[in-house]
Amino acid sequence: MPFEIPTDLPSELLPLAWMIGRWEGVGLFSYPTIEDGRFGQELEIRHDGRPFLEWHSHTWEIDDQGHKVRPRATELGFLRPVGEESKECELLLAHSTGIVEMYYGTVEPARLIMKTDGVMRSPHAKDYSAGSRMYGYVNGELFWAMDMAAEGHPLQTHLSAQLKRVS
Repeated sequence: MPFEIPTDLPSELLPLAWMIGRWEGVGLFSYPTIEDGRFGQELEIRHDGRPFLEWHSHTWEIDDQGHKVRPRATELGFLRPVGEESKECELLLAHSTGIVEMYYGTVEPARLIMKTDGVMRSPHAKDYSAGSRMYGYVNGELFWAMDMAAEGHPLQTHLSAQLKRVS
């Protein structure tokens, strides 16, 4: 689906314009504390004219035929350009599992690289101490990967996905 930069997009968001839209696709999850598997994802990144993007992600586990098995994760948050010429950004995410993350990173043409600058957990949330994420726009698709440090394990591969823009 061809992408056109919205005409009402604040100039601060131009380096992140390639992320705007509704994305769907599949990915893989892996970690020492869980069995490897596949997931489906819907990610919507939108703006309302202010200099930040809204972030809404929903994932669910899928079986080998691609059928939904059960919900996995929900993220709600904001992606904000910061710094000189909007070459840096913050991603603030709240999770339904009692975790709040603040990522900080750099924006390059069609690539976003971030790591956690802060993690807060409710007393009932699982142990999670750090994460890093990379998003890239390649041939009209959104590729992303996440490394995680949790439950006593060092930072290592956890999630990756390939998403297609659907609107």
